Amino acid sequence: MSDIAEEVGVRPSALYRHVDGKQQLLVRAVLGELRPFVELLDGVHAENADRVVVRLATMALEHRRLGVLWQREARNVTGQAREELKEALRRVASGLGDLTRACHAGLGAEDARFRGWCLFSTVTSPSYHRLDLPRADFEVLLTEMVRAIIERPVLASRSTANEAGAVSENVARHRVARRGLLLSAATRLFAERGYAAVTIEDIGAAVGITGPSVYSHFASKQDLLASVITRGEAWLEVELERTLAGAHDAVDALGALMRSYAGFVSEDSGFIDILVGEVDHLPGSERHRARQIQREYVTEWVALLREARPELDESAAGILVHAALTVANDMARTGSLRDIDAVVGVGRSLLFDVPARPCPDGPESSGATS
Repeated sequence: MSDIAEEVGVRPSALYRHVDGKQQLLVRAVLGELRPFVELLDGVHAENADRVVVRLATMALEHRRLGVLWQREARNVTGQAREELKEALRRVASGLGDLTRACHAGLGAEDARFRGWCLFSTVTSPSYHRLDLPRADFEVLLTEMVRAIIERPVLASRSTANEAGAVSENVARHRVARRGLLLSAATRLFAERGYAAVTIEDIGAAVGITGPSVYSHFASKQDLLASVITRGEAWLEVELERTLAGAHDAVDALGALMRSYAGFVSEDSGFIDILVGEVDHLPGSERHRARQIQREYVTEWVALLREARPELDESAAGILVHAALTVANDMARTGSLRDIDAVVGVGRSLLFDVPARPCPDGPESSGATS
């Protein structure tokens, strides 16, 4: 609270005249970012749907902090306040589902619900990067991204939540060594509670040992966090190499990467929670290394997309890649929406079906076919 007070030029005690504490201030901040979306989507219908789509893209840039506020900070809110935030989020997602049905006749309720959550992921994806375009171009690109999701063909069927993750997790509990058990337990606990709220004793208890015994395998809790992140990054790197080696061309490689990534985060969504929300708890050098690896991974996707679609400039390609990855990340966290085929389809639409803005040194294109 003292940092906030200093930023606005008042004493910390003055803030408490308006809020009870930091949690209430955070709740008000998140609700303040969500409320304009709730109001925009209230009562959407076929006659105003096109206007809402355009306005949605504008608001996504006006409220670019929303994604980070929700995923990194709102997870620390507890009790009734958390339920209030979740209800506001559900209202936004429900309104986005209504928007898809207003624009796309014939969508079923479940398909519309899924697309609504994908739209939320897409319009909040700029929160996770610093890529930019001229404002008008960025709004047009976001508008086309929204339309690409809305206009996808109707889903033929929808599988239930991926059961492979549960199976592999059960096998892992019995087949890996204690170090692996500790990594799995730490991943789950850090993802569920946040790094700061988890103790070494909690992690030890999760695998049936005392807290001090954990230090036989890891030097510190920070070391455990670094190992969790390194393990996930290693999987992504190996899968990237395997996919590139077996792909016929850039389009084939991106499609395969989208599927493997969606499958990985569906089975291990805790890793993504940690990568998005807990990297700042690493020491400086480790934090820099983790961020650098993330950037390099995304750079590979961007290079492939520009090879497949040379009409895209680097910023536009990066924005599309981040959106596709954010959809996969968010759908993995939403257990009832873990349909890999559907997530891959939306990712491909974002990568291949969004028209390119005119490139300074290339012709305008309507994109590739997914």
